[in-house]
Amino acid sequence: MKKIIWAAIVVLFITSYAYADQITVQMNLVNEQGIGKNIGIVTAVDSRYGLILIPELKDLSPGIHGFHVHQMADCNHAMKDGKHVPALAAGGHFDPSGTNKHEGPYGAGHLGDMPVLYVGADGKAASPVLAPRLKVADLKGRSFMIHAGGDNYSDNPEALGGGGARVACGAIR
Repeated sequence: MKKIIWAAIVVLFITSYAYADQITVQMNLVNEQGIGKNIGIVTAVDSRYGLILIPELKDLSPGIHGFHVHQMADCNHAMKDGKHVPALAAGGHFDPSGTNKHEGPYGAGHLGDMPVLYVGADGKAASPVLAPRLKVADLKGRSFMIHAGGDNYSDNPEALGGGGARVACGAIR
């Protein structure tokens, strides 16, 4: 009888996600020359608690990285102040309400603020994160961006959490 109950629970769990909206986004390294090699995927799944992001990434530098939704579905480099900037065509953080504030995934700032991405000593990121204010429908026509360095979810002492350069990007079409 216990086996039947557990089987029913597993089936209910699986079918609840089968009906959830979900997308998989290919992520690539980016640099001043443009879009580089594929480093894996991030799967985004709606849940009743918000957007669950499941990374399957490799070849990143170990440590904490800023992780955001950016405005445009374009990971190409662009010119700024006479220099090529990696993935600048993606625009800034997704901020449909025009808050112009960086307050993290639980604050009232940019909607594109997501939890930091943890990369292990082996260069792999596989720990899921939750973005409670987002859903899959918000992502279409945008991009995921991974920044060099962490994110303090504040505009102080540095703007946009001090996350650093754009190192990986995935266009969401």
